[in-house]
Amino acid sequence: MNDEIQHIISRESQNGDGIVIKTITNFLARCQEASGMAKTDKHFKEKETKNLINFIEAEKLWYSSININDYIAEGAEQKVYIKNDNSVLKLNDAIYYLSWIDYFQNLLLHNYYFPDTSYDLLGFYLHDKIVYAVVKQPFVKATEKTDLDLVKLFLTNNGFQNTRNNDYFNPKLGLILEDLHDENVLTQNGILYFIDTVFYITD
Repeated sequence: MNDEIQHIISRESQNGDGIVIKTITNFLARCQEASGMAKTDKHFKEKETKNLINFIEAEKLWYSSININDYIAEGAEQKVYIKNDNSVLKLNDAIYYLSWIDYFQNLLLHNYYFPDTSYDLLGFYLHDKIVYAVVKQPFVKATEKTDLDLVKLFLTNNGFQNTRNNDYFNPKLGLILEDLHDENVLTQNGILYFIDTVFYITD
């Protein structure tokens, strides 16, 4: 893994919330190493989720304060709930990722690049036998439509190349950043806020 990426997602470079995410990631990585399974194995994520549940139960990380009346929206990967005037809760089952480790690394990368909309991992929620990570994020109310040319300019200035549509790649770091359309990047008073990002670390 690129040294700079390793630094970003390392325990030493994170605040308290990042350390919790990194602790879970390290646990799952040790389980993966012990099992010898690759992420491409058919039952890898099923096994990984069982290990994650064991960790959640041991550390008492189940989160139960979800009010279904606060539900506001959902996409393919997550459900969104209003928490208060300043923040939202997002429930994500890591469906976009081959592993939970990849999802947690995405959180750490997002928090590094976009601290104004950083994720705070509150715990995990179980519904219909599906495990969801529960993260809190600042609530951003758009005041104008996002200009995707400005998104492209911002990312280009930060080392990302536009590969197609709303997807980007940083060749120096080996980072893929996808799905940055105008619902995932909001504009408030002329400032861009990246609220939903999908990072992948290439081999």
